[in-house]
Amino acid sequence: MKGQFDSEAFYEALNSHRIAKRLTWKDVAEETGISASTLTRMAQGKRPDVDGLAALVRWSGLQLDDFIDRPGDAKTEPLAQITAILRGDSRLSAAGKKTLEGVLRATYEGLRKPGRE
Repeated sequence: MKGQFDSEAFYEALNSHRIAKRLTWKDVAEETGISASTLTRMAQGKRPDVDGLAALVRWSGLQLDDFIDRPGDAKTEPLAQITAILRGDSRLSAAGKKTLEGVLRATYEGLRKPGRE
C-alpha cells in the first residue's frame, strides 16, 4: 500500500515548533542549514528535497511517519495524541494542561466534520 506524504501538515507542525521556540524562519534556516528559499517553497505547498526533509526532522524532533497517510490504516486519534503531548509538557502547570485540553477538545468537537466519528 502506497503512502502519501502530507507536506502541508508537516509544514504546519514545523511552524508550531518554530513558534514555540520563538524563532524566525531565518533562524530555522540557519539552524538547519536549509535555504530560506526551500522554507518559502514549503510555505507555498512544495515538498522539500530528501536532505532538507531529513534536516528538518532532525531539528524539530517530529516523527516523519506521523505525516504519511496510508489509506485503510488505523491511526491514533489526533485529539488523543495532542492530549498525551500536553500531559507530558513539564512547562505547563496541571491546571494549565487541563485548561488547554478543555479548549482543544471543545474546539475540535465544534470544528469536526459532521458524521465523522
